[in-house]
Amino acid sequence: MESTDTNKKVDGSPRRNLPLWAALALSLAMVGPTLAMSGNGQGLVGIVGKSVPLVFLIGAIGVALVGYGFLRLTRHLNHAGSAYGLIGATVGPRTGFFAGWAMLGAYIGFSIGTLALTAAFVNALLAAFQPGVENPFQLPWWLIMLFGAVVSFILAGRDVTVIAKVLLVIEGVGILAMIILVIAIFGQGGAQSTGIDFSTFSFEGVDVGTVMAGVVAAFLSWAGFEACASLGEETNNPKRNIPRALSGTLLITGVLFVVVMFAQTIGFGTDAAGLEAFGTSSNTLGQLGTEYIGAWFGVIAVFTATCAAFGSHLATIATSSRMLYAFSRDGFGPKSLGKLHPKGGPRRAAWLVLGITVVTLLICAATGWPVMGTEDAAIDAYFYFAVAGVVCLMVAYFMVEVAAVYFVNSSRFNSIHGSKGRFLGTVIPILGAVLIAIILWFNVKDSTDPFTPGLAGLYWVAAGLILAIAASRIAKRVGESLARELLIPGLGKELDPIHLSGSEER
Repeated sequence: MESTDTNKKVDGSPRRNLPLWAALALSLAMVGPTLAMSGNGQGLVGIVGKSVPLVFLIGAIGVALVGYGFLRLTRHLNHAGSAYGLIGATVGPRTGFFAGWAMLGAYIGFSIGTLALTAAFVNALLAAFQPGVENPFQLPWWLIMLFGAVVSFILAGRDVTVIAKVLLVIEGVGILAMIILVIAIFGQGGAQSTGIDFSTFSFEGVDVGTVMAGVVAAFLSWAGFEACASLGEETNNPKRNIPRALSGTLLITGVLFVVVMFAQTIGFGTDAAGLEAFGTSSNTLGQLGTEYIGAWFGVIAVFTATCAAFGSHLATIATSSRMLYAFSRDGFGPKSLGKLHPKGGPRRAAWLVLGITVVTLLICAATGWPVMGTEDAAIDAYFYFAVAGVVCLMVAYFMVEVAAVYFVNSSRFNSIHGSKGRFLGTVIPILGAVLIAIILWFNVKDSTDPFTPGLAGLYWVAAGLILAIAASRIAKRVGESLARELLIPGLGKELDPIHLSGSEER
């Protein structure tokens, strides 16, 4: 029951008081445009060469198809568990649990990766303050990571509105800096050796399979665009504002990423020397900013990228902790994680994710694993856990597409809209699901090392599948809890012996 103030709950559930801009800020911070454009292109150069912009164009189309599925569902349903709640309320609790598990793995991987990348960018910033020095002073990356973890510990679980304001300012400055840099690169005609080369949008010198394998890394740049969906229980008028926040995030980042990645590719040059410089850069925006505008701008670019990396880490902690909170509240996990701190967030769940992050990175620092070929241990850790995370996320995205198709063809949708919008609501998510399946297949089909990041992500997903199938009691509690939280009766029905393969609609 709610109190007289509709934004304050008396039953311990989240307060519904976040405005549209706060939801948009969390998704933008989770995506981290400055972070994505500073650190995600390098890993692609060795795979697709100069066709990096083409990979991002295909990635933008794929993410838009996935985004449509989220838009369809969040217009009717909102839940702190994001895909977990959305899919659980449409296809069924078991399927929702499986998708939620995959998404939780993704965000934990992103939390690990973004904290490691923050450490790498801090050292890049230190180097930027020492121009002309052949071997600039650098700090041990694990030491920087520990300092960042302390700050994250203090902020974790606090009111999202406060964090969102900081993140919005950080990303606003970063996006402005990128726009200025793009104008400078285009204005100077790109690298002198190759100029403005539109063949970067072609398959010249690279096959379709290689490009599709590279799209996984491009998806990494958009990973978390749906983070605002986890604020569905905290945002005012969520059926209007969450879809708007999703649309705004996709529109801003879709155009920005394709244009900025094209500018970076021609800025370094599309010949062998330019691609080598691109692939080995510790911070591409900072390096290009110094070359095309000046050393002072390069410092600004590196600083904003560093802030964006840490902001993205805070956003991953906020999102993953809400998923853990939703799981624990619904019977999967300790009850203590299913409680909110008086100041507004699931603090204990946030601290658990942070603890996993720190322990994992300390193990990486002590063992020198993983090795991803960037010649920077912190960036290696970022790429490994981020790619593993994005594989988990793409599985969750695939399930969202399935849920969207299921929902628009359900009796519940028909009772609200009739047949209006059913055709597009079926075709577009199917196209998205097919594209995701193709991308995942090309990413793992040639894996010979059982510990590649793509396979590591699939191992986590497989564990979730086993739990979803085997833990019937947990799944039943999840269904009952989702039914109460979303006011949808009958969600536990699929768990009865007679309805093991059905859902509330069957």
